[in-house]
Amino acid sequence: MIIAAGGGRRLGGPEALLHQGERPLVDRMIDTMTEAGCDQIVVVLGAAADQVRQTADLSRATVVVNRAWGTGVGSSIRAGLAALTDEAVEAVVVVPVDMPGLTPTAVRRVVALPFPDVLVCATYDGLRGYPMLFGRRHWPGIATLASADVGARPYLLAHKEQIVDIACDAVADGSRVDSPELMALYGLTVPPQRVGV
Repeated sequence: MIIAAGGGRRLGGPEALLHQGERPLVDRMIDTMTEAGCDQIVVVLGAAADQVRQTADLSRATVVVNRAWGTGVGSSIRAGLAALTDEAVEAVVVVPVDMPGLTPTAVRRVVALPFPDVLVCATYDGLRGYPMLFGRRHWPGIATLASADVGARPYLLAHKEQIVDIACDAVADGSRVDSPELMALYGLTVPPQRVGV
């Protein structure tokens, strides 16, 4: 699941419209998830969803539009989980679109145990981050507790003894682009044709 719904207030435009070179960042994230071996990819859009559909190649993904994107990432996680109706899917790996340093290797490390009862978090310098792997048995609880901009954090805190931490420092950059300075560092731009959100 790729969360690409935020308005990017600090960036000057929605995260899903960010480009790295000529390609939208959401396309690159779909590439990363595909190369990591994800069978089904759900992209949750929100802010500027119509523009994202026009600029990105979402043909390899199931697209969900979160109309309540302004309430925070919690509603996007709920929308993405609701789209996973295939009972054969036992776990979902969740990543935000604004992680240009994420690699297929890091995703593969986190999804190595795709079982219904798992909770796995990547760590960078000992701190938990994305990707996160949620086993199906946890989905109802995550959907119930996911709120505002803290997403799955309340559920994870309540089940911290069950979380498996996987160090990804050596294989990926866990930074999320949340400032113009980081945009410049990664060579990211918001296309000039963007109007409003």
